[in-house]
Amino acid sequence: MRVLVTGAAGFIGSHVADALVAAGHDVVGVDSVHPFAHRRMPEYLNPSVEYLWADLRDAAAAAASVSGVEAVSHQASMVGLGVDFRDSVDYVTNNDVATAQLLTALHDRRFEGRIVLGGSMVVYGEGRYRCPEHGVVRVGARATHRLDRAQWDPVCASCGRTLDPEPVDEEAPVDPRSVYAATKLHQEHLITSYAREHASSAIVLRYHNVYGPRMPRNTPYAGVASIFRSAYEDRFAPRVLEDGQQRRDFVHVADVARANLAALHAPQDLSTTCNVASGHPMTVLDMATTLGAAFGADHAPEVVGGYRLGDVRHVFASIERARRLLKFGAEVSPGEGLSEFATAPLRA
Repeated sequence: MRVLVTGAAGFIGSHVADALVAAGHDVVGVDSVHPFAHRRMPEYLNPSVEYLWADLRDAAAAAASVSGVEAVSHQASMVGLGVDFRDSVDYVTNNDVATAQLLTALHDRRFEGRIVLGGSMVVYGEGRYRCPEHGVVRVGARATHRLDRAQWDPVCASCGRTLDPEPVDEEAPVDPRSVYAATKLHQEHLITSYAREHASSAIVLRYHNVYGPRMPRNTPYAGVASIFRSAYEDRFAPRVLEDGQQRRDFVHVADVARANLAALHAPQDLSTTCNVASGHPMTVLDMATTLGAAFGADHAPEVVGGYRLGDVRHVFASIERARRLLKFGAEVSPGEGLSEFATAPLRA
């Protein structure tokens, strides 16, 4: 099968391309090598991939990238919280306009194959919470007056009790809390709309906190695992916000690549949304501590308090739908994966 991988030179896209090649597929990759993500051309590019160095926002580039493809793995995105709201135009154009241009090119080809989107758990906002008295409750943005008093955990609006976090499933209401999150949700809407109108099928993979080799080094657009790993490499103690007890699910990029293969090989009439996660949530502080121990760091992580507006307290995944529909389960445990990541090469 000839498969287009967008963002094929990036962290996740390159692993997806490698996995597809290893599975015997014919892979064409498109990437703009955006300076926010790449300081130079990566050294790990797969020689079996046919690369197109172009920007999907350009109609001619989008048309060239989809020529002859039978399936699409759409991984290209500008990620992270960025620097400030001034980044919003870059997020919208790189994520949503580029996706719309890609879909327009597929429309012009009358494409009816499988589209897999590299989505994100950021569309949920906060995760799922339960009150001992009132059951499952929906949590809005945390109030700044509580955060200023280091009151980190959401409370029940009815009784004021601290809420217990639970795994969030794909039916949870979406509530994006940043420009990046809003663009990721719009990507989902664009791709599912295309699938409905073209006898195609779309599978959205909502990645939780992905980490592993080829992550970019410490930038405003990097994930927390990369930021902490970069701190250890630079002989600094990672700075952990709040009290470090925020719960996340850290999933290895090799498992994310396997999830993409599972989605591409799923029954052709299947359109769905699935969490992609390890199924073993841990606190941010535990992640930093595990990573530091594997690195052999001289400095323990430093819990500094403080917060970033838009950050959520707890969000970790229910993985049952991916197991049931895609027959996918993560194979790399957080302990094993973080130990490997401690010395894995990062992207300069």
